[in-house]
Amino acid sequence: MTHTTTDQPPRRASGAVVPVLAFAGIVVAVMQTLLVPVIKDLPQLLDTAPSNATWVLTSTLLSGAVATPIMGRLGDLYGKRRMLILSLAVMVVGALISALTSQLLTMIVGRTLQGFAMGAIPLGIGLMRDMLPRERLGSAMALMSSSIGVGGGLALPAAALVAQHTDWHALFYGAAGLGVLSIALTLLVVPESARRAEGSFDLLGAIGLSGGLVLLLLPITKGSDWGWSSGTTLGLFTGSVVVLLLWGLYELRSQAPLVDLRTTARPAVLFTNLASIMVGVAFYVVSLVLPQLLQLPEATGYGLGQSMVVAGLCVAPLGLTMMFTAPVYARLSARYGPKTTLIIGLLIIAIGYGGGLGLMDAAWQTIVTSVILGAGIGLAYSSLPALIVGAVPASETGAANGLNTLMRSIGTSVSSAVVGMVLANTAQNVGGVAVPTMHGFRVSFLIATAAVAVGLLLALFLPSARRAGRPQHTQLRASSEEDAVLERAEQVLRGFRGRVLGADGTPVARAKVTLIDRRGRQAGATVTDEDGSYVLAVPAQGAYVLAAKASGHGPRASAATHSGEERAVELDLSLPGEVVSA
Repeated sequence: MTHTTTDQPPRRASGAVVPVLAFAGIVVAVMQTLLVPVIKDLPQLLDTAPSNATWVLTSTLLSGAVATPIMGRLGDLYGKRRMLILSLAVMVVGALISALTSQLLTMIVGRTLQGFAMGAIPLGIGLMRDMLPRERLGSAMALMSSSIGVGGGLALPAAALVAQHTDWHALFYGAAGLGVLSIALTLLVVPESARRAEGSFDLLGAIGLSGGLVLLLLPITKGSDWGWSSGTTLGLFTGSVVVLLLWGLYELRSQAPLVDLRTTARPAVLFTNLASIMVGVAFYVVSLVLPQLLQLPEATGYGLGQSMVVAGLCVAPLGLTMMFTAPVYARLSARYGPKTTLIIGLLIIAIGYGGGLGLMDAAWQTIVTSVILGAGIGLAYSSLPALIVGAVPASETGAANGLNTLMRSIGTSVSSAVVGMVLANTAQNVGGVAVPTMHGFRVSFLIATAAVAVGLLLALFLPSARRAGRPQHTQLRASSEEDAVLERAEQVLRGFRGRVLGADGTPVARAKVTLIDRRGRQAGATVTDEDGSYVLAVPAQGAYVLAAKASGHGPRASAATHSGEERAVELDLSLPGEVVSA
């Protein structure tokens, strides 16, 4: 188990931190849909078979899925800003490699490096939690979480415009330029968080998780090409189950695991991650269906005959609406909580797909569908980090949000595979070319609706934040000073609070207070405020030792017993040996 430590006071975040971090999230999300406008031309552009060309997209999905939990954990240990800049730098290198080649293997290498940047989103969320006051945190995390959809939606028309009027390699030069700009803004505006997790990086756990994810996502993304019942597909699925089970057993025994599986098994985390998969499925369906419907020729009887650029513009409201939903989410979440906001978002998505079944006859109808779905997906995506942050220790924010982002990536991968299979199996042959049918589009929308229904069911099992009675893990609902004070009071009920005093009886600021369980293991840590006060949550009832140390002062310790009663306890750590109970 790891715990939060900090050796220096956090730097005050400027007002530009949130837009800069959100911009970084949008930039890395662009990598996911950068090549969508030229997907059908990739075999010709790379002089390869269609089945090989799909690796240009698959490699980015795989590397992004692997990178998110790993970079999140590295950020918790060594600095989230540092890892954010590293992620963006790797993306720039990958973009330049892709810009300078038309060879398949080199292109795949570049696209793989671009996918590693997906770790920037959970790192940005972690930085926001460490730096921002609670009254700003809800809307800020909502915007950062939605950036994955905003970037994907806005990239479609921009990439289509570039691809239609210039050489397609210009897409990668543009991506590299955006990455360099994001790095520069991050260096100038975003301070490093002083918060660190104690422990070491779990290299073996990272290798095991990476291997298990590759074995799982490869057959999901390539199953349509290989055949779902082929030996390769089934063998990889079997291998993924074995590797992930062994990885799980290892993580449970590790002292400093890459992913704390005991934390992820909590209902608030588990059901949020499962719901995230369903939201990922729903998000990607509209990105796959509407551009194809818009660009199919009118001669098919249902195609809308629009250009690549117009098709991108019709889908762009999906990302724009998600961006403008962030402040709406903050108000709804402050009043009703992120669980309710997630449910509202899922209901709006269901309305969007249900109505979309009958809104496929004109370009303006696809815009209406995009706006409705953007609002619902924006609310759902915005709720996810708040639910995760409210359920895990601060020292695990990066890793936990990385895992949550991974769940969304798994959802989009499943969506891509299933919708691709549906459209292929329902296509009609026209002049030797397989053309998607309206029936296939509608079945895809029904699949998205079914995923949303499952997500709603999972969301109903999420624990609700309660303002009275026995408190659960604090839900991130604070959007005002009153809510922030209330959440602090709820934390007090779950543990110890008090002051650290020096030998002369004066309060000691920036003193480290460590909670030690009866086995001698660290169970928590915090740092005192300027008035010497601290609040420290207790993981379970029982006997503990509270130890305090600060520069220029001798160490002090006090035994304490937590019996589960909901009342605050003042601990004067300048009096060693005093036994108190809570």
